[in-house]
Amino acid sequence: MTVNDIHSTVRPRRPFYQDLTFQVVAGMVLGVAVGALAPDIGKDLKPLGDIFIRLIQMVVGLIIFCTVTHGIASVRDLGKVARIAIKAMVYFEVVTSIALLIGLVTINVLKPGVGMHIDPAMLHTAAAGAKDAAPAAPGGVGTFLVNLVPSSALNAFAQGDILQILVFSVLFACGLASLGEKAQPVLTVVDTVQAALFWIIRLVMKIAPIAAFGAIAFTVAQFGLGTLLPLGTLVLEFLLTCALFIGLVLAPICAFAGFNVLKLMRYFREELILVLGTSSSESVFPQLTAKLTRLGVNESVVGMVLPTAYSFNHDGTCLYFAAVAVFLAQATGTALGWEQQLGLLAILLLTSKGGAGVSGSAIAVLTLTLAATKTIPVNSIALILGVHRILSAFFVFTNIAGNCVATVVVGRWEKAVDQQQLKQQLDAGYQPA
Repeated sequence: MTVNDIHSTVRPRRPFYQDLTFQVVAGMVLGVAVGALAPDIGKDLKPLGDIFIRLIQMVVGLIIFCTVTHGIASVRDLGKVARIAIKAMVYFEVVTSIALLIGLVTINVLKPGVGMHIDPAMLHTAAAGAKDAAPAAPGGVGTFLVNLVPSSALNAFAQGDILQILVFSVLFACGLASLGEKAQPVLTVVDTVQAALFWIIRLVMKIAPIAAFGAIAFTVAQFGLGTLLPLGTLVLEFLLTCALFIGLVLAPICAFAGFNVLKLMRYFREELILVLGTSSSESVFPQLTAKLTRLGVNESVVGMVLPTAYSFNHDGTCLYFAAVAVFLAQATGTALGWEQQLGLLAILLLTSKGGAGVSGSAIAVLTLTLAATKTIPVNSIALILGVHRILSAFFVFTNIAGNCVATVVVGRWEKAVDQQQLKQQLDAGYQPA
């Protein structure tokens, strides 16, 4: 192949305004302007973000089912499936525990809530909304294990419970794997359905900039830029914590696995920017699945690790729980030693498993856990309502970055990554097909 041949195969670079990342960022900037300058209009734009998230939620359960089923059943090696699952769970627990420690150390060193002297009794009205929106109180380990199994497969899909869908999908895929060649017609149907669902996702993604615009406009209009300033220290502390986690934990893990975390984040930049606007990790699951496979990660690894990571690998959420719980204790003057902090956050880790990744679920879990442990005044949750949307954008961003890293790393452990393809894709950056 000559130099001219090589140049002839290079795709022309798209104009910057056609790039989804630029469009989403532009939508967010415009949303901030509308929310600040015309709050009455901004408050009415909330449905734009909600519709987008619902369109994604409409198909994400089926995509998880198709991805897991096709990935596992195609392998037909149940021993390999179990090995991938065990390695993934070990990775998740180790990394989330490190995230918890980093969050605790950072919030205790910077102390953004010390000196606020807030009386929780004054916050009763503001906190009522958070408690009313919360789901049923978290149960113990037994309740968690029971809730893993859906009462019916249809019910799991109807409620959008990722963990229950995952359990059913794994069992169904193992059943197909045991049938051997007889299962091929079913796998063909699953593959066809998956292709149709991804077509829907590509269509929905065209309105992502509009969704980001509406979501940010509503947030700024509802709480106002001025009301966010007094809690700016907490926001900056949490942003620093997320950056430290990526730099001190994810970057070394990626380097050890033979790739660069910044190149990986550049490859997934559209998805990472999108979750900053929507605060919903579900909104990018289908795109992550397709891109990870394109990176050279084996389909069986992607199908097992990524959906499981959505329920168990909450790196950013752990950072959020650590920062907010200790911040509320500092702001209300609640004495909270290291033993109490670790105990409280260990409970939060358990109650957060299986979260759907939808904006608001973290604050509901935090509210219920504080009420159950009776350590920190529940009413103090009202303090962070104004900045929760900003914090949730940061921790969902970190969750997504962590899940992408986890999938590639577990794939490397399994020797199920095409190293040459991974390097070529990361060096070139993502180019739409």
